[in-house]
Formats: sequence, structure tokens, C-alpha cells
Amino acid sequence: MIKLTKITKSFGRNRVLNGIDLTVEKGEVVAILGPSGSGKTTLLRCINYLEKPNDGEISIDDFIVNCRNPAKKDIHALRRKTAMVFQNYNLFRHKTALENVMEGLVIVKKISRDEARKLSIELLEKVGLGNKLSSYPSQLSGGQQQRVGIARALALNPEVILFDEPTSALDPELVGEVLAVIRKIAKEGITMIIVTHEMGFAQDVANHVVFMDEGVIVEEGHPKHIFNSPKEERTKQFLARITPESAYSI
Repeated sequence: MIKLTKITKSFGRNRVLNGIDLTVEKGEVVAILGPSGSGKTTLLRCINYLEKPNDGEISIDDFIVNCRNPAKKDIHALRRKTAMVFQNYNLFRHKTALENVMEGLVIVKKISRDEARKLSIELLEKVGLGNKLSSYPSQLSGGQQQRVGIARALALNPEVILFDEPTSALDPELVGEVLAVIRKIAKEGITMIIVTHEMGFAQDVANHVVFMDEGVIVEEGHPKHIFNSPKEERTKQFLARITPESAYSI
């Protein structure tokens, strides 16, 4: 279980997160929705300390990090329990798809190169890229690069995978292939937190939906309740503005 307690984050005088409380159960898929500037990505980056929260507490199972005064070893341990899939892929440009996936296994997990190679091939086949092992990022489409990023995250066998708008940088025709891979992973019971603007995907795949605005969680609950009968007026306004009836399914 992942638990965030009173997480705050400011950039100068700008308070971006204002006391976030969130619980994610093991195997749950949580979709975080909200307008631009609501704090969604900052919250995701705080979970694995790409951004340092000003205050609060992050716990994964029995492991707890005090965000006000964390020890370096606790930050490293937290990062080993998480993996991030970025919206702009963040692949090593000079490494092949296979080498990109192997990198974390060899450097972080200290696995032998032979074992890392075998596992990486299996994961690239899993995301439909078994025929692209020797391809460099420049030789791959955006959707293929994102799938390499997903394979790289899976390779670390994390407690939770964090997705930061994984389809936002893709051409519309490539979105479906990435969403299909994430949907496949979700069925395997891997805990995931996904910041997304794909409303239909969130409704279809998530077990739990969180709506954020102005640095707070306005409303959260089962997708059916959030999309069909939201309680908060701000949630209703957001969904009415961006979610036509036809967008509820993919």
C-alpha cells in the first residue's frame, strides 16, 4: 500500500501542493485528472523524489519517508521502489532499445549482463517490440519509444509504476498502441498511478480516479461515480468542459 500524508510543495511563493492525502492499495490503478497547473505532475514527481516535498510523509508498505527531513538512504530506497514513465520518453539516444532496458538492471540492480539481456528481451517482446531490439530511439516512432520506456520501468520490478501523461507527446494515431500496453499491464495487478488527459482510458482502466485542482484533491472515487455522478461542482465543470459523451469509451 502507498500512502501520502499532508504532502506540500512550493516553488518560491507558489504553493503547488497543499496538504495532499492519498492512499493507493496494492494492485490498484489510480488515474489522476485535472486542469493544467493543478499539481498532478508535481505530485507524481514527489512520490519518487524527482521533486522534494516541503512537508508530509510518504509510505510504501512499512517503509516511511519523512519529507521534511529525509535521509539520503531513505530517498534512494524510495526510488528503488518506484519507476517513472515520462511523457517525453527520456531514453538514452546513443543506446539501442535493448540497451535502454538493460541499463537499470545492470547499473541499479547489479544483474549480470547475460541475465539482464534475457529479461530485457522478454520485456520488449511483452510490449510488442521484439523486432526492434537493435533499433535506436531515432529509428523508433514516438509510440515505440514510449513502449521501450514502459519495458524499462517494468524491468526494475517496482512496487509502483508512475506514468506522467504517457500519451501527451504522441501523434493521435500512436496513442492507442501505448494505451493498449498499459491496459495489458493493468490486468496483471501491477500498482500504477497515471496522470492522464485520456478520459475514456481513465474510465476504462482505473480502479480509482482522483480529480485535482489548485493543489488539492477535490474529489476521488470509483470511475463510475466520478464520471457519471460527481459530487463536487468543480469536478462537474471540468468534466463538462472536456468530456463529451462520446469520449467515455475508446
